[in-house]
Amino acid sequence: MKAVIQRVTRASVTVNNEICGQIEKGYLVLLGVGLDDNEDDCKRIADKIINLRIFADENDKINLSLADVGGALLVVPQFTLYADCRKGNRPNFIQAAKPDEANRLYEYFVDYCRSKGQKVETGSFGADMKVSLLNDGPFTLVLE
Repeated sequence: MKAVIQRVTRASVTVNNEICGQIEKGYLVLLGVGLDDNEDDCKRIADKIINLRIFADENDKINLSLADVGGALLVVPQFTLYADCRKGNRPNFIQAAKPDEANRLYEYFVDYCRSKGQKVETGSFGADMKVSLLNDGPFTLVLE
């Protein structure tokens, strides 16, 4: 499982000119599911994201979590995180999970985050999405 986390002041996802998910302060999470991923991988990555302390405290130190600042998650499925561009000019996605399994684990990840008390908005699996964000910092992390 791969996740790109961007600390944002706002973010949204639009499908067919309609917003399907939007947040104010929080994290935009682009989530890729690999062939060998399972529920334990979802929990591990979700727990790490939820507990990351990448917001500034009153002393301007990176020390606060999502819960500390009342932030939310916008989770967007992103199979292209598994692109392999080592050969040729056209990426292959052999290491990405098949769509049915990727969607199942994506939904599991979202449900798990919600079960931990997080406000979670989502993209639309398999749709042509337009993602808009205002990256705060910018602050971007990659987790695997």
